Amino acid sequence: MISNNRGITLIEGLISILITSVGLMALLSMQSPAWRLSGKSDYMGRAAGVLNKELSRQELFIMNPCNAVTTGTTIANVNASGESVAQAGDATFTVTTVISAPASNQWRIAVTVTWPNSTFTLSDSVDVTRQEPFRYGGC
Repeated sequence: MISNNRGITLIEGLISILITSVGLMALLSMQSPAWRLSGKSDYMGRAAGVLNKELSRQELFIMNPCNAVTTGTTIANVNASGESVAQAGDATFTVTTVISAPASNQWRIAVTVTWPNSTFTLSDSVDVTRQEPFRYGGC
């Protein structure tokens, strides 16, 4: 029986180097889109948190019968950290809140969140009515 114990030939070595090089170049070409998409997903995640917080805040305010509700549009710049001054690594979002009254004792809250250098927006709306259990004592 004849056995080939000579190891890897020159042609096999060149082919393995070529295949490895093509694979590395393919990985490097995906690096830039990966950074861009991770930044986009970071902003979208933070914007979703800001959107949820604003919707919940407005909903709880309206559900309390003691509060006077003003319809209209408000625009505010909000930091993702919730602080009034931006922290290190913080993101600033523009939050547009529209409160309308489509029926008696019913309000519609529509919130849109945008952020700089992006064409994407997040928006959601909720219909709210007064809830007597949300009345606090003394009002």
